[in-house]
Amino acid sequence: MIGIETEYGIYVEGKGAQDLVDEAGYLVKLVPSPTVAGRWDYKQEHPRRDMRGFTVDHLSIDPNDAQFEQMGRPHSTDIEVRSDRVLPNGARLYNDHGHPEYATPECTSLREVIAHDRAGERWMQRLAERRMKQLGAESLVAMYKNNTDFHGASYGTHESYLMRREVPFDRVLEGLLPFFATRQLYAGAGKVGMENAGANPPALFQLSQRADFFTTLASVDTLYNRPIVNTRDEPHADARRFRRLHVICGDANFAEVATLLKIGTTLLVLRLIEQDLAPKSILLRDPVAAVKQVSADQKLKWCVERQGGGTIGAVDVQRAYLAAAREHFTGLSPDTDTVLIEWEQVLNTLETDPLSLSDTLDWAAKRALLEGFMDAEGISGWDDPYMQSLDLEYHNTDPAAGLYYALEQEAKIRRVVTEEEIVAALDTPPAGSPRAIARGLAVRKFPEAVQKISWGGFTLEHGEQIAAIRMADIQEREPRALAAALEAAATPAAFIAILEGK
Repeated sequence: MIGIETEYGIYVEGKGAQDLVDEAGYLVKLVPSPTVAGRWDYKQEHPRRDMRGFTVDHLSIDPNDAQFEQMGRPHSTDIEVRSDRVLPNGARLYNDHGHPEYATPECTSLREVIAHDRAGERWMQRLAERRMKQLGAESLVAMYKNNTDFHGASYGTHESYLMRREVPFDRVLEGLLPFFATRQLYAGAGKVGMENAGANPPALFQLSQRADFFTTLASVDTLYNRPIVNTRDEPHADARRFRRLHVICGDANFAEVATLLKIGTTLLVLRLIEQDLAPKSILLRDPVAAVKQVSADQKLKWCVERQGGGTIGAVDVQRAYLAAAREHFTGLSPDTDTVLIEWEQVLNTLETDPLSLSDTLDWAAKRALLEGFMDAEGISGWDDPYMQSLDLEYHNTDPAAGLYYALEQEAKIRRVVTEEEIVAALDTPPAGSPRAIARGLAVRKFPEAVQKISWGGFTLEHGEQIAAIRMADIQEREPRALAAALEAAATPAAFIAILEGK
């Protein structure tokens, strides 16, 4: 079970950073019915609880974000600021610290999660267009699926993976650090320049938008002092059996093959870790430094220091995980075999001709576009102000303005899902997910009956009674039969009876 949460950057003409909390709220509130608004159950969330067995007193806050939120106009309640909406496709949309965040529903296949991640782009562009109509014909509202404002602030693209609870944390950490430090080779979105590098940052092109912002190996924080491995313990499932690995070190991807690899390889590595099969001979001396070194290596050699001495190529680190996954999981499923094939092909090309991956990976596609512009305009270096502006436009969700969309329209980028799958994902839950089916159909059929809702469940009112539905109790139901039965339910009481197995 997998999902992606993306915080989008926003630009509203005539508005400053201090207005973004309000503007993000206005955008979220423009979601059309049917929807469930303002009834998200925050009592089910525990962002300070750490999977290592303790709860921290507070989370670190980025001073820049805190400053902008304090500068904004006063808000009446936290709930009003967040402006939560739950959509008929089972997704959640809300205001997260001045960024509209789209969280896909729970998905059970790579095609599902890619289609629903791409549907988030369409939802955001819809809201931008609605806000422009509100503000007037001359106003511009732009949405960006990226991870940096180029002024020292970063906003996240998080992944969630269900994994077995009994796996020791030390094994999880040891298995993930080398993998996450080098996954940006194919999952990076590309970035002009370097942040947090002092007064005279180097002029360069990086693999990753997020690499500049990681400072520690593991912690529960997400907004500041960011870790490579996030330790938040918020399973949204049967906590006795499962934990949800909350991954915050990835970039926001447009390229569908990049998303397939980012999610698919991580699923396989987690399966290796669960079964104690992950490679143990590739520990890195300083994984935080390695993240930054790989991202910023202008020679594209990508060497990192090993624990105990010597160096190893980042591609070789990935090959070690690939070899283990191929040995143990070949033939496990069509998704698995697809990932293994794509993983090997991309690693081979990264060693021989990495820039030829401009039809496959975001960082390579963006670099090719920007280098073409530099050649055409006679620009000599990455420090030219135009370059960061063009970088930003790669991530614009407007098909008429976004540079990624231009590649897509010209068939210059490889696709995984169809336009029909993305359009269906706008309003329809993923067909393989009982949890998303139940949540999405409850929202579409009986929005007024939904009293509280969260990832872990929801409550439905029927008459004078309120029934609590736990997702842990239905996540193993046969999805197509469940969807058919719930579609036929004419009342909340009938809907509840189906979910309770009566």
